Amino acid sequence: MGILSENGNFALFRDGFLQTIELSALSALLAIVLGTLLAAFRVSPVPALRAFGTGWVTIFRNTPLTLLFFAVEFGLPQLGVHLSHLTFAVFALGFYTASFVCEVLRSGINTVPMGQAEAARSLGMSFGQTLGLVVLPQAARTVLAPMSSVFIALPRNSAIAGAFSVPELFHVQATLSERGYSIFAIFFWVALAYLTISAVVGLLFRILETQLAVAR
Repeated sequence: MGILSENGNFALFRDGFLQTIELSALSALLAIVLGTLLAAFRVSPVPALRAFGTGWVTIFRNTPLTLLFFAVEFGLPQLGVHLSHLTFAVFALGFYTASFVCEVLRSGINTVPMGQAEAARSLGMSFGQTLGLVVLPQAARTVLAPMSSVFIALPRNSAIAGAFSVPELFHVQATLSERGYSIFAIFFWVALAYLTISAVVGLLFRILETQLAVAR
């Protein structure tokens, strides 16, 4: 165990590990909800909604995540919004990841035959009903593989939050480095923790792919 068995380092590492999981989970939840809404906007028959969805994706996909963290952490307080560092980090990560979730879902929506939407409309279903009951369930099943890549990358992206006072794994690494421990040993444990989280996320998506596999 080396450095983890000294001076309460294990508790510090454990808390950082759990904070990374919490940050990733909350950001993923926000990204799924917001990304699904944005995907609906992108295929909406309302021009204003399509423009909003396109603008969001264009801005957030092409903005460096570090810059987005700066904008949220230092920009929102200037507008009178004062929240915890964790909440700001969830917003930054969630908004950023939502743009990728949106595009993955939109690609899935485009794979659903147009005839199914037309059949739903012929039965009197509204656009929202057609999208929610007919199109999105099929689209979500077809994009599980690319969606897994988005959420496997999310915990690694959360490392940026450590530079903005969120006590996650990267912040733990900085703290242990300041205490004079070997940088190689520190990065070994931190890398192992990120690998564990990514492996679990990948496993969950593989299980989902197996359970929701489309018969061909």
